[in-house]
Amino acid sequence: MSEGRDYDPSSEGATMDFDGRMSYGDYLCLDGVLGAQNPRTDAHDEMLFIIQHQTSELWMKLAIHEISAARAAIRNDQLQPAMKTLARVSRIFEQLNSAWDVLRTMTPADYTHFRRKLGQSSGFQSWQYRMIEYALGNRNHAMMRPHAHVPGVLSKLESELEQPSLYDEALRLAHRRGVEMPDAVLGRDVRQTHELHDGVTAGWKVIYEAPETHWALYEVAEKLVDLEDYFRRWRFNHVTTVERVIGLKRGTGGTGGTSYLRRMLEVELFPELWRVRTEL
Repeated sequence: MSEGRDYDPSSEGATMDFDGRMSYGDYLCLDGVLGAQNPRTDAHDEMLFIIQHQTSELWMKLAIHEISAARAAIRNDQLQPAMKTLARVSRIFEQLNSAWDVLRTMTPADYTHFRRKLGQSSGFQSWQYRMIEYALGNRNHAMMRPHAHVPGVLSKLESELEQPSLYDEALRLAHRRGVEMPDAVLGRDVRQTHELHDGVTAGWKVIYEAPETHWALYEVAEKLVDLEDYFRRWRFNHVTTVERVIGLKRGTGGTGGTSYLRRMLEVELFPELWRVRTEL
């Protein structure tokens, strides 16, 4: 090929004719994905707002997929695949965190141009976010009400509540491997949110005081802490972004906005894994 001439990939065998063949766009269903942005105004930043939330929902879909796989692997004592998958979930939340950085380029003045068109829609109505919280152990039943009008979604959330959370499975794993966990916790109603229990802290203390003896369990514990660390950052960045854009105004869904999100910062998913550090 002579210098300066446009390169033709077909000269080296690349397929260039996709009539009747699977293409990149076909495989990814890009017509549907790229056609799903429907701004309600001509405000420039509304496209940013829509795409940021749509891509976040896609990452959350993957997070649900991976958390479910990690939970099943722990249940079946397949800890190496579980470790890989939990590490991936943390990286997913790193991506979700980065999305707030982009949204924060939208100023309060920008947002006012289209905020009223959101109606009562709000991020706290994301059923996928609720699935993630339920899978990780925060099982607030009140948060099912926004989905009561969608039977299919309600059924998915109910189904999630019927099975042990990721943390429940980790505690059962530790018990199976010789670290005593309280019967009251192992036999509790898994539909309810796990509450801090000194006996669970004591169990994790056994593991953390002798990691060389309980290395697999120690690794599971640290992967869970990694996950919650990234999850906390995601929540904190959410609060910061909302306060930066709307201040202390109420959210479009009727919540207190920033005050509601700050309350969510107090929720702990794996409380004993944080308490045990004080005990060492």
